[in-house]
Amino acid sequence: MAEPVSLTKPEKSSAERSGQVQSLVRALRLLQEVADAGDGITLTEVANRVGLPVSSAHRLLSTLQQEGFVRFDAERTLWFVGVKAFAVGNAFLRARDLVQVARPYMRGLMEQCDETVNLAVEDGGQIIYLAQIECRQMMRALASPGARVPMHSSAVGKVLLAYMSPAVRNSALDRLRLERFTANTITGRERLEKGLGEIRVQGYAFDDEEHAVGLRCVAAPIFNEAREAIAGISLSGPAARVTDKRFNELAGLVQRTAKVITRDFGGIPPDAIR
Repeated sequence: MAEPVSLTKPEKSSAERSGQVQSLVRALRLLQEVADAGDGITLTEVANRVGLPVSSAHRLLSTLQQEGFVRFDAERTLWFVGVKAFAVGNAFLRARDLVQVARPYMRGLMEQCDETVNLAVEDGGQIIYLAQIECRQMMRALASPGARVPMHSSAVGKVLLAYMSPAVRNSALDRLRLERFTANTITGRERLEKGLGEIRVQGYAFDDEEHAVGLRCVAAPIFNEAREAIAGISLSGPAARVTDKRFNELAGLVQRTAKVITRDFGGIPPDAIR
């Protein structure tokens, strides 16, 4: 009696599956190098960059070309990113949600330092808070989503001002009313601009009881794919806990968190080397 014929495909061996995954990784690395090249790249150059034989690189690029992820300019013998890669990238841009991306890292930062963590953006010359992760301390800073603070008296506001283009920053400063809230509030434009220059060098901003007496904050910028600072993440707490002794440690934690959020949001820091 004849054996029944199986209608299911035989399972691939682990070696076959491993080979397929390896090919996928290589293809993605080729696609990334073609994208980074911008003005096109030769087959030999892209193969060298990913450490592949030219024949293997050509085979993978040809497959990517068939699917529309890369294109080949025969006249100049250069490879470029294809329209399908652009479409996939746009789908990511449409679907991404800054609060959703940032929230797990905000919680992680709160757990590390046990201080309140905020996410805020600029809106109409003010800072508006999008999200907050409260610490467990009895005494803590509170800023409900939707709350607004003037830019010149907040760490997030100053860090976003610092990373604006000169023309945009000058326009924003022209519109700001440098109102005094505490004895530490910066109310002089020259002093504020000097401070913004220092912020660009160090990569973070500090609010030393400038909006509310007894409250200190440190903030770092979050960037988009155009290297623009679109938001800031800040850590805030009472001056009794956010002391000068803790400041360098807290500033470093906030900066690292902002960089990770930027990366997962698809952003590029202005000093990133491509």
